[in-house]
Amino acid sequence: MRSLKRMLVGAGLVAGFALTASAATVEGFLMDKMCADAKKDGSAHTRECALMPACVKSGYTVVTADGKVLTLDDKGNQEALKVLNATKKTDGLKVTVKGDIKGDSIKVASLKLN
Repeated sequence: MRSLKRMLVGAGLVAGFALTASAATVEGFLMDKMCADAKKDGSAHTRECALMPACVKSGYTVVTADGKVLTLDDKGNQEALKVLNATKKTDGLKVTVKGDIKGDSIKVASLKLN
């Protein structure tokens, strides 16, 4: 009986933490990690640069208006690459990203070009 109570309390704590984690919506400029780390201006960053092999390999980030750099997870990198390949925009690639933020990274649920 005691171990059943412990299991129920443990399950309740896990459920409670899951309920407190909420998805965030972030807007900013889509940049490859290499350029974002070099502190380049997101509004001037180009699609051409973001699609260079070294830049694709570095992965992608969202740079917010206040200068915060959030690294995208694997799904986010795939979505970013799709967006970059599909758009005709050449620079100022503003995006809206929905997902869970943990530290300086975001687990992407959705990413769309503004």
